Amino acid sequence: MKTIDITGEYIGLGQLLKFAGFVGSGGEGRELLEAGKVFVNGATEGRRGRKVRHGDVVAVRGREPVCVEAPIVRRLDRAD
Repeated sequence: MKTIDITGEYIGLGQLLKFAGFVGSGGEGRELLEAGKVFVNGATEGRRGRKVRHGDVVAVRGREPVCVEAPIVRRLDRAD
């Protein structure tokens, strides 16, 4: 499974579809969503604005799914 790194807390599903190379434009993404060909964590999703977060798996029918990853953020504990 391919992974996609995001820098924020989430990415919009429409943006992810373009970023991951599933579509070339927002219009193409809209068509896939309306046709019920996009899945998030195994469930059909039709909202372009759906917030996709770290650990979510996005699939488009007939294509390899992608897993959304976030960079590791280390907590720095203060030494007293």
